[in-house]
Amino acid sequence: MSKIGVLASRIRVEEKLLFAALRKQNVAYDVIDDRKIKFDMGAKQFAEYGAVIERCISHGRALYALGLLEDEGLFCINSAHVANVCGNKLLTSQALFREGVPSPRVMVAFTVESALEAIEEMGYPIVLKPAVGSWGRLLTKVNDREAAEAVLEHKEVLGTYHHAIFYIQDYIEKPGRDIRSFVIGDRTVAAIYRKSEHWITNTARGGSASNCPVTPEIDDISRRAATAVGGGVVAIDLLEDQDGKLLVNEVNYTMEYRNSIDTTGVDIPGLIVEHALSMARPVA
Repeated sequence: MSKIGVLASRIRVEEKLLFAALRKQNVAYDVIDDRKIKFDMGAKQFAEYGAVIERCISHGRALYALGLLEDEGLFCINSAHVANVCGNKLLTSQALFREGVPSPRVMVAFTVESALEAIEEMGYPIVLKPAVGSWGRLLTKVNDREAAEAVLEHKEVLGTYHHAIFYIQDYIEKPGRDIRSFVIGDRTVAAIYRKSEHWITNTARGGSASNCPVTPEIDDISRRAATAVGGGVVAIDLLEDQDGKLLVNEVNYTMEYRNSIDTTGVDIPGLIVEHALSMARPVA
C-alpha cells in the first residue's frame, strides 16, 4: 500500500478527520508542513509517497507546491491545474461557461467606469466578488448606483491587481438556502443545504447545515462542474433560482467537510483516502 503525504499548515478539524481516516485504513502517511518545506528543483525529494493530499490554507503555497510535486511524478489531490482554476473565480467561471455548465451571469471589467457600465447593464442587485478569495470574504451585494460607485472606488484603491479586476455576478434570489455538493472522482457522494437569514450562507459565516438528497439533477450538474475545472475532489456551491433551476456558483478545491459528515451520514474523509489510494503510483 502506498504511503500518502498530506500537504498542510495549520491542522484543523478537517485534517484531524483525514488523519483518522488514514489510520482507520492502515495507511502510512506523513504531514508535509508547507511552512517548513524546501523544494530543491530537479531533485527527487518525495519518492516515498504514492500520492499527496493537499490541505493548505494558503492558495499561493498550494498552487506552487502542487506544481513542484507533480514535476516529481506524484499524483496530487487536487492537481495544480484544479487549484489554479478553482482558486480564481474568473477562471472558474470561464471553465463553467466554456463547458456549458449552468451558472449565474457574469461580467468582467478592468476599470471603474467600465465596471459601472456593466453593473448598470446587468441591473441591480448584483454581487461583486474578488477574483481570489474564500469563506465568503469581501463579497458585496450592491443594490443601487450610489453603493456601486462607493464599492468600486474602495476596490480600486485596495492596492492589489486582483481588486482592479472587477468580477460582477448576477444576484440570484435564493429560497433562504443554497446547496453544497461533494464530488470525489466521478461520484457525487453527498450534499447539504446551507441555510441562513443572511444572503451569504457559508457555514463559516454562520449558516446551518442539513442533509440534501443527491437528486439526479444535483448529481449531473455537480459532476459536470467538477469535470469542467479538471476533476478530483471538489465541493460545488449550487444556487436555486426562483424557477428551481440549479446554477453553479463556485467550485472549491480544498473543501471543508466538518459540518457535513454527521449531517449526511457519509464518511467524506474516508472516501478521499480511498480515492487517493486508487490513484497513487506504486512505490518500491
